[in-house]
Amino acid sequence: MNFLKSIETCFYKYIEFNGRASRSEFWWFYLFVIICWIIGFALGPIIEAIIILGLLIPYIAVQARRLHDIGKSGWLQLISLIPLIGAIILIVWSATEGTKKKNKYGAPIKLKKS
Repeated sequence: MNFLKSIETCFYKYIEFNGRASRSEFWWFYLFVIICWIIGFALGPIIEAIIILGLLIPYIAVQARRLHDIGKSGWLQLISLIPLIGAIILIVWSATEGTKKKNKYGAPIKLKKS
């Protein structure tokens, strides 16, 4: 999945917490969130807050779907509340390859070769 397709997919699935998300979908959208945050930071605190609030729900949704891809509950995002360790664990999980077979969250993501 490429950058634009990832952004399109994440906004299309804005509040969809079911299913699975590939590593590329998650990481491209994460990059998009970081870029938007930097732009918002440069434009001022009110714009930054609007951008953060606008991207919060789709980010939480794609993170939940990414955790589903490796067979974990989306609620495990709450582990990020543990300072430093929680963020490291989420990064490792997000970088882990998804299960190749169907799990309780659905069938594996089939990506088209470009």
